[in-house]
Amino acid sequence: MSADDTQRMGVLVDAVNRLTPSQVELVHETSLKILQEIGIICHSAEAAAIYREAGCIVRDGSDGPEVVRFPPDLVEESMRKAPSEVVLGARDPSNRLVLRADEPRVRFGSGSEANVYLDMSCERFKRVGGEETIEYPVFERRTGSVELLCEAARLCQQLDNLDFFIRTVNIQDEDIGENDKDVNKFFASLNNIDKHVMAGLTSLESLDKVVRMGEIIAGGREELLANPVLSFITCVAKSPLQFVEDTALKMMEIVKRGIPVVISSSPQGGSTAPIMEEGMVAQINAEIIAGITLSQLVRDGAPVLYGSVPVRARMDDMNDLYGAPEFCQYNMDCVQMARFYGLPCYSTAGVGDARVPGVQATIEKLFSHLSVPMAGAQYVHYAFGLLEKTNVFSPDQAVLDDAQIGAVKRILARPRMDGDALEEAFGQIEKVMATPHKLFARYARKGIRSGEIFPSYFFETKEDADMAVVNAHTRRMELLEREPHHLGRAMVEEVYREIPGIVDRINPYA
Repeated sequence: MSADDTQRMGVLVDAVNRLTPSQVELVHETSLKILQEIGIICHSAEAAAIYREAGCIVRDGSDGPEVVRFPPDLVEESMRKAPSEVVLGARDPSNRLVLRADEPRVRFGSGSEANVYLDMSCERFKRVGGEETIEYPVFERRTGSVELLCEAARLCQQLDNLDFFIRTVNIQDEDIGENDKDVNKFFASLNNIDKHVMAGLTSLESLDKVVRMGEIIAGGREELLANPVLSFITCVAKSPLQFVEDTALKMMEIVKRGIPVVISSSPQGGSTAPIMEEGMVAQINAEIIAGITLSQLVRDGAPVLYGSVPVRARMDDMNDLYGAPEFCQYNMDCVQMARFYGLPCYSTAGVGDARVPGVQATIEKLFSHLSVPMAGAQYVHYAFGLLEKTNVFSPDQAVLDDAQIGAVKRILARPRMDGDALEEAFGQIEKVMATPHKLFARYARKGIRSGEIFPSYFFETKEDADMAVVNAHTRRMELLEREPHHLGRAMVEEVYREIPGIVDRINPYA
């Protein structure tokens, strides 16, 4: 492997395709038809002007927002300009992610900006009618803060199967205003984890301060472009078929600076998109490729990810429903559409409805943890610690999810089924069959020590089922006791000197 290929390897899968090639073409054609005949309601005059200059038909917006209709050739040309390989850098070069559209190499990371941080402690209770006591989890809902974001990043640094970090906790500190939220969010993350860091941008005014922070950490402007230690998410589309003004402006400014950005859409099947698979995928694909077209009109070859976050509505209360089979189907289809365009795919897995960590949450997450990566999504977010859909981040559930994702990676990994391996297996069988005991135990050690054999479930228990959560909490506290991966003192001092607005209490050297 060359130095340019140094990266976290993730797991290379044999991608499962739900759609046939002809179905993929039909979705593409229908999305182009949507953009040509229905168009996008564009609330950004600046974006509409760029589209108009490129040849789009733009209806005068004097009596309301402008409507942009797209020539199919313009969209297809723009999709060809978007790079098929996007590098997401990291403080530790071995944690870089090289996302190649034609390589179904899956990475898992965190996501959401949850308002609630679900803390947990273990207390001992006496059983009714006896003297025996039992350790049991007790939960406390805490409002998200910058300190809790730091703690979440420190924990995620230690999770072996977490490949990248998207801010998990919404900063709600009273002394951090909207214009300072971004610098605190990115510094809290980058100072506590040396894997790739991604987040949304709250205020456009903060963009250059965040980029400057990245330059300091990467070693300079050119170094940041070569090793982008941070990147951004922009949900440009407000479904159905509308572009939000401030998000469109943020995306265009990020693109001008050459920093990787996710062009995402998150329609809700049954409310803001058709509930049927074919309608959902045609609409979300139209929204995403319209956003990618804008990115390439602003800057040829801008590094972007195809950001598919389709969900389904509960038809009783219209909340998001992540556990339905349709959720997995939508997302798997979108992975194929990204591959069709030759773009790395930002996708979604690992969300459920459970309110507390444990068996229910783990089972709810399992279906998407397994099925969406099977499609070969290069960048799977939401995968760690989310409860109550995306409203709550639980560090203890994140530890449980890490074990589950480790098992999923083992399931999806390609087998070592070559001539040398099988010849070695033949030799083992031949030797064991010549012994009186007929047991292979001595040969198991090599595979266990090398990591080729998956260990037993770390949190298994022979006691009450909830003890798995207690074991996970114990593991969480052990991980948080490890040495933090902070930036060096001189670098932190430079960040504080050049980037105003970062609170002193998250400076590890203060």
